[in-house]
Amino acid sequence: MSLLELAGVRREVRLPDGSVLPILTGVDLSVDHGDHVAVVGRSGSGKSTLLNILGLLDAPTGGDYLLDGEPTDRLRARRRSRLRGEVFGFVFQQFNLLPRRTALENVAAPLLYSSGRAYLTRTRAAREMLERVGLGARAEQVPERLSGGEQQRVAIARALVRRPQVVLADEPTGALDVETGARVMDLLTEVTRETGAALVTITHDLSVAALAGRRFRLDGGHLSPLPAGSALAAATSARSGGTA
Repeated sequence: MSLLELAGVRREVRLPDGSVLPILTGVDLSVDHGDHVAVVGRSGSGKSTLLNILGLLDAPTGGDYLLDGEPTDRLRARRRSRLRGEVFGFVFQQFNLLPRRTALENVAAPLLYSSGRAYLTRTRAAREMLERVGLGARAEQVPERLSGGEQQRVAIARALVRRPQVVLADEPTGALDVETGARVMDLLTEVTRETGAALVTITHDLSVAALAGRRFRLDGGHLSPLPAGSALAAATSARSGGTA
């Protein structure tokens, strides 16, 4: 049984004139524990909508989404919210860090909603995760005093501090230069592999997609496998250009 399974998932939006805009049209996707999956698509292709459905931030119009075998359309709002916090860690392109909080406080923030030992040891857990991403010495700095790459590493630490089963990364290198983006993806891939978390990366960048074990293209609301050769060729070209 897959950890995440989409079967014929559709997402439509009704426009003011009464017409229906299809965003996702019958998407099938399965993600197992420890998988690294990348979804490539142009701007407006529905990538973020797909990620929001996977992360229980949105619901499909039709089709089935099973989370660890449980149909998500039957989840009550409270349980949906709890699963979102327990199962998923989110990494966003724009980092979404709290501007007046230190890196340590940002990473500890998800643990404020925990209970028992997880709540009481939140500062230590956050500091350990910052050490893991190489930012232990920057723990007391606020985001504006960190570089873009450092801010993204803080965001990765925040996504991983609760030890989620799935990390959903939405254009995680989109705001970074090529070389910094490559280092961030290497780190994200390495840490999720060590923790056993599945990693789903939404990106427009074939060089980022090439790092995944399975790659898909989202186009016209339809998800299809991406040939490995094209992604790997793009990755080689991008990395060569980034180190020249």
